[in-house]
Amino acid sequence: MTLLLTLAAANPSTTIILIGIILLTFILISSMVKVVPQRTAIIVERLGKYRATFTAGFQILIPFIDKIRYRHTLKEQAIDVASQICITRDNIAVEVDGILYLQVLDPQKASYGIDNYRFASIQIAQTTMRSVIGKLELDRTFEERESINATIVEAVDKASEPWGVKVTRYEVKNIIPPQSIKDAMEKQMRAEREKRATIAESEGARQAKINVADGDRQEFILRSEGEKQKRINEAAGRASEIEQVATATANGLRAIAMAISEENGLNAVNLRVAEQYLTGFANLAKQNNTIILPANLADVGGIVATATAMFNEVKDKKK
Repeated sequence: MTLLLTLAAANPSTTIILIGIILLTFILISSMVKVVPQRTAIIVERLGKYRATFTAGFQILIPFIDKIRYRHTLKEQAIDVASQICITRDNIAVEVDGILYLQVLDPQKASYGIDNYRFASIQIAQTTMRSVIGKLELDRTFEERESINATIVEAVDKASEPWGVKVTRYEVKNIIPPQSIKDAMEKQMRAEREKRATIAESEGARQAKINVADGDRQEFILRSEGEKQKRINEAAGRASEIEQVATATANGLRAIAMAISEENGLNAVNLRVAEQYLTGFANLAKQNNTIILPANLADVGGIVATATAMFNEVKDKKK
């Protein structure tokens, strides 16, 4: 190095040559050394023939012999699929677009298997989209998005397998029908909403009438049950009253019979009958100006005698 500097100081032309040599050396070294980034692959050819696939790290090339021909990213790529016009089964033209997700698995196949795998994948996705949409009616295209996505992924992945590319998924972004169809669909939706509102209103009125009728029915049932219970209670009360009166009468008669059977009981009965007979005539005299008397007042004694005979007969039977 000292010798070169000495020669350069002695001869200016030597300085220029020296600078050229240094620049050439730098260029040669830079062309020999390559640093490949992470998740990146480069295809190296030697004299026009595939030599190797270099991945992330420090790599060395032979200048003027080895050449980097292709560079691929190994990351998953999102490719925008341009919108296109598709004809549905019911002959409606709709505009459809989407996003295709793919990843390079084999850089060598992706370089030599096809000229442009991105363009080819987009074309297959579009043609498959037209085919799938053509089998569906307009209303079903909005419902069958998952089925459409799965069909496109299967078709593109199968076609891209020789290219060393893996299609991970496809997503339909927009399905845009013509404006006239949009207006018709909006009118249909409005009619459906009005129909549902009318049905809901009628159902509400029907339920209200049912509730009122059920309430009236429950009221009548409860009222009749109350009336029935009232009558049962009244009947039970009357029956209890009659039973108690009968019991009291029986007890009274039993007490009278026992009193008659005692000493001087018959005389007391005769006296009681005579008193009641006379009291009856006295009451008639109070209430009427005219008193009807028996043809024979001696019948009073006959009545008393008849009553006395009955009591004696009863007394004898008890003995």
